Amino acid sequence: MESDPLFSAKVRLVVGLAVAGCIAVFLLPAIPQDPAYHTFVDQRRIWGVPNFWNVISNLPFTAVGVAGLVIARSRLVGGIPELRAGYLFFFAGVILVGPGSALYHLDPTSASLVWDRLPMTLAFMAFFSVLIGESICVRAGRLLLWPLVLIGFASVVYWHFSEIAGSGDLRPYALVQFLPMVIMPLILLLFRSPISAGWTWSVIGAYAVSKAAELADGPIYALFGFVSGHSAKHLLAAGGGLIFAVALRSRNRLGRRGESGVKRGGHAATTALHTGDDK
Repeated sequence: MESDPLFSAKVRLVVGLAVAGCIAVFLLPAIPQDPAYHTFVDQRRIWGVPNFWNVISNLPFTAVGVAGLVIARSRLVGGIPELRAGYLFFFAGVILVGPGSALYHLDPTSASLVWDRLPMTLAFMAFFSVLIGESICVRAGRLLLWPLVLIGFASVVYWHFSEIAGSGDLRPYALVQFLPMVIMPLILLLFRSPISAGWTWSVIGAYAVSKAAELADGPIYALFGFVSGHSAKHLLAAGGGLIFAVALRSRNRLGRRGESGVKRGGHAATTALHTGDDK
């Protein structure tokens, strides 16, 4: 009988990196929200809507989220049925990012930013739990879903009230957003998933490029003249959600040609891989 996969050397490495990242961030002084964050280069008012393109570019989130939710509720050709709750939470978060981010961009302030960040943390943490379940251990992915989502929500609530108290602190939220972006590629490199990882790399890549576009808000607007980096960020991030929705319909089940590398429960097991059958 194999030892519990949750105590393997690879898992200890991932957990150790996560703990080290948390310690390193909390050794830093509190990080307040920069007021300049709310100043976007494209502030055009069109049809009476302020910051029109930063508002309207959120529509794809809701469209993609609805499509993904429908796919996740149906037969998971490219997913693991036991992780269905994680898929549903992810796409629910993507749906809510649409109105949440649009509301923020109508009047960008730290107070309205809460409604942008809450659904984003739902999507972040749900995706993180799904990746753990698909790559390391299905049971771990399922058990971590709620704790990770609650940690994500708590990071936003903590930041919000710290801003109200005049001592804004983004450190927990920064961990929620960026630590998984370091850990998830490591997980994909270290563990063999029974499902083709190429799609997952594409989702992570789309989000990474979206963050780069966000940082290049002004230069992108100066280059193209009709779209800013922040609007492009919305479209690219929504594109990442679309990739994952398509993945749940299209990913290859590697285990169909042999034994999968994912673990169910505490011991190794052959994953019941099947096409379009959730029994």
